[in-house]
Amino acid sequence: MSNFNFDELTQRRNTSSLKWDTIADGEVIPLWVADMDFRTAPAVTEALRRRVDSGIFGYVDVPEKYYEALISWFKRRHSWEIDRSRVIYTSGVVPAISAIIKALTVPGDGVILQTPAYNCFFSSIRNNGCRNIENPLLRVEEEEGFTFRIDFDGLETLAADPRNKLLILCNPHNPTGRVWGKAELETVRDICRRHDVRVVSDEIHCELTHAGYSYVPYGVIDEEAIVCCSPSKAFNTAGLQIANIVCPDSKTQARVDRAINDNEVCDVNPFGVEGLMAAYNQGAEWLDALKVYLDDNYAVLRRVVADRLPGWKMCNSESTYLAWVDVSATGMTGDDMERYLLENAKVRVSSGSIYGSPGYIRINYACPRRRLEEALLRIGNL
Repeated sequence: MSNFNFDELTQRRNTSSLKWDTIADGEVIPLWVADMDFRTAPAVTEALRRRVDSGIFGYVDVPEKYYEALISWFKRRHSWEIDRSRVIYTSGVVPAISAIIKALTVPGDGVILQTPAYNCFFSSIRNNGCRNIENPLLRVEEEEGFTFRIDFDGLETLAADPRNKLLILCNPHNPTGRVWGKAELETVRDICRRHDVRVVSDEIHCELTHAGYSYVPYGVIDEEAIVCCSPSKAFNTAGLQIANIVCPDSKTQARVDRAINDNEVCDVNPFGVEGLMAAYNQGAEWLDALKVYLDDNYAVLRRVVADRLPGWKMCNSESTYLAWVDVSATGMTGDDMERYLLENAKVRVSSGSIYGSPGYIRINYACPRRRLEEALLRIGNL
């Protein structure tokens, strides 16, 4: 039995919440953008309260204990030894990736994506004048549902093109929920090294693996990679705007640091610093309880899709709180389904078109179970 109340029906409407307040209709249940309807770990809240009590919110000098918290967490939880001297802090993983692309490419270069892919990757590449080079994941049908694997032959071909300079890896993968295994990551490393393609790994969802699956830090596999991480997804602290880039060498670090400064994302706020330290130093018990709750929510969603929603087929997720669902058998595109559910069920999901897969939708099930069940009842009654 958990000591934390994930069943609490938190009220987020009229709190300037992107998830809840961008649609005026108060009846809509939002299951779209990737933040959770749970209060963060009590240790994080307490740390932020202490910082508020100071009453002064000037520029922050990131302390050494910040790095100690980061390094200790990844060593304890994931056996990844992060070099303190190779860490750059910034305001988020998306700004980090944009700065890395700026640092390591020139306009016109190709950046490889494994699609479907997180929508901000596409814009980060375009905004730096580079070309989106898609290497679609291969769908694999299973007895129930389906999964995805990397098209290594396709990756080899694209990496061999000297115009393609970077690969953005999502580990674990959003939106499919795949947790890449050690052998898969080693193959990615070997292909990219053969062709002098640098790998940038977004590991923002690394803590949210389902039971029976383990995240492998790409930095353990490939010492030449640039890795981006943040506690924001696991601890529901995206608004605190804090993330870290782990660079492999001083030359790469200097280039990335220059781009971070050029893009003006070199300063962070004191709440992000305090939140990260509290999460990584005292948040493990809360996170472990959260993962159990999310696994149970995922089971509820799978059951309803199987029993009540003909034409829907779920990807067999291994991580995240984001379900990837094929709705093409209904005759609708993802855009059609997003509109249909919003108008008729008053439930908001995300169309797969923004991730490069128009026949799918993405559902965020990180909410109190009663709220999820109500949303699914509305959908199932259509």
